[in-house]
Amino acid sequence: MGSEGGRGRPGAIPVRSRFRLGTIPVRSRFHPGSTPGDLGPFNPGLPVEVPVWLAINLKQRQKCRLIPPEWMDVGKLEEIRDQERKEDTFTPMPSPYYMELTKLLLNYASDNIPRADEIRTLVKDTWDTRVAKLRLSADSFVRQQEAHAKMEPGQGSATTRHCDTHHDPAGAEKAPESKEKG
Repeated sequence: MGSEGGRGRPGAIPVRSRFRLGTIPVRSRFHPGSTPGDLGPFNPGLPVEVPVWLAINLKQRQKCRLIPPEWMDVGKLEEIRDQERKEDTFTPMPSPYYMELTKLLLNYASDNIPRADEIRTLVKDTWDTRVAKLRLSADSFVRQQEAHAKMEPGQGSATTRHCDTHHDPAGAEKAPESKEKG
């Protein structure tokens, strides 16, 4: 039916997601038009929750003011960033789509988000910390696998010998030097 626009694209939020944003209509009473489901009519000044796609569409048409999610607050995001930096494991994020929602809201409604630049920086800092943890975890995993996969040259299959490569910090992989001369 095409109502899940974004399926298959990395980072896309499905249209049928459970995430909704609060909006406050700014114009006289209106109905959003041909939208799927029972949405509207909307009354000015009364907050209403709508799907993300509709909130952004209404904002682009200057029909509403967006209310950011509760977690999109400098104080809360500082706590999340600091907790992520302290813990060795990943800490729970406020939303599974926090990066996508932040990007959408800052791109289309930054005028409705207090301290938008600080929020952008805090979310990026948190993301960068998580990526660094992932890299460390992957490197540790590879090192552990190398210790288990080491074999004498000439033994094992090509697949296990391939695991016996060493990662050069310059980015090139090299096989360990052979113990045999000749």
